[in-house]
Amino acid sequence: MAFWNRVKPSPPDPRHALGRRGEEEGARYLRKRGYEIIARNVRTRLGEIDLIARHRGVLVFVEVKTRSSGNFAPPELSVDERKRRKLSVLAQAYLVGLGETVDCRFDILGITLPAGGRPDIHHIQNAFQVETEDRGG
Repeated sequence: MAFWNRVKPSPPDPRHALGRRGEEEGARYLRKRGYEIIARNVRTRLGEIDLIARHRGVLVFVEVKTRSSGNFAPPELSVDERKRRKLSVLAQAYLVGLGETVDCRFDILGITLPAGGRPDIHHIQNAFQVETEDRGG
């Protein structure tokens, strides 16, 4: 077999591992605060919702942003307007799939995971609202 026919597996992306660890820490943090984790990494062709939880009768869509150090802006600040719109579309698609009307909100977890240190978690409840257009006639 010629050398160019051999497929080498690509090295694991350290950002992927950091994100997974952040989601684990985020789910643990939420469970300790009475949230029931319903789903993780809900993927559609449109994108992914990190965590879906239920808290006090409200369905909560949670975006988790993780950094390895505090040398940059806090991770939760990276959820910009574009990302918020995308999360809104994903959540609406999820809700349509449920086939029922439920109260919901969007939370953001900003997690910093310093090497060898304890995670620093900033939880922003009800971080943003979904603006719906009135298309009445």
